[in-house]
Amino acid sequence: MQYFRFITVLALAAAPSQGFYTTQPVSRRIPVQSRRTTRTQLYQQSKDNNRNNNTNERRGFLSKVRNWVGSTILVASSAGKALPVFAADDDATATAGGNIIEMTIDNIPDVGTATIKIQMKPEWAPRGVARFEELVTAGFYKDCRFFRVLPDFISQFGINGDPTVMSKWRSASIPDDPVKVSNSRGTVVFATAGPNTRTTQIFVNTRPQGNDFLDKQGFAPFGVVLDDGMQLIDKLYAGYGEGPPGGKGPNQGLIQSKGNVYLKEKFPSLSYISSTTIQK
Repeated sequence: MQYFRFITVLALAAAPSQGFYTTQPVSRRIPVQSRRTTRTQLYQQSKDNNRNNNTNERRGFLSKVRNWVGSTILVASSAGKALPVFAADDDATATAGGNIIEMTIDNIPDVGTATIKIQMKPEWAPRGVARFEELVTAGFYKDCRFFRVLPDFISQFGINGDPTVMSKWRSASIPDDPVKVSNSRGTVVFATAGPNTRTTQIFVNTRPQGNDFLDKQGFAPFGVVLDDGMQLIDKLYAGYGEGPPGGKGPNQGLIQSKGNVYLKEKFPSLSYISSTTIQK
């Protein structure tokens, strides 16, 4: 028995680690009934293996996401709530909608300073649009750092660099919007700590395939990055990784209490917003 356990461990250690591929434990034992296998059985086994590999790839990605997801983006319970209604796939790229927000970002590696445009979508999430435009008008996002940049997942910002300012908004939550479109690449969404807890923190979905697993968790996109803006979002500084407890990146609690003094000292390379304006 100890011998077979050792072989299993060796097989797992030798499994491919690229991407999200996972593999099942391997045993050297061959059941008697499987030693004689017809071509039809081999074909069916091949189909089953392919199906299992696809399932395992998805499980591997979701497992990686669970490690990424921190205290700000949590699974929102859907108990007692209607299931979300999703719009057509091409809605996320449509340009019709509300105002356009111009956001100038500094400290982008190999770029320096650049401006992106975010199309507001009040038909998707009117409460989210109203709050974001309120914060933009108040100048809230000036000097805010992109403190959580996880390539092929999200880029997150929205903790003000002045703890006094942040304290005024920390508990100013707004009710949820129903989810009407999927969290496709380029959509802009409020981070939450559960139902009806949206305040100031925002993330941009950056995964090429989108993050549709967030849809049923209640994350309602309210805007979309226009034109070539996602090329710039993809270049935001990502060297610090996830924050505690999963990583050594910026600590959200310390950003709340110490602001940019903490970030400039410990994480000086972060890309940050220098200005935001509403183009009506």
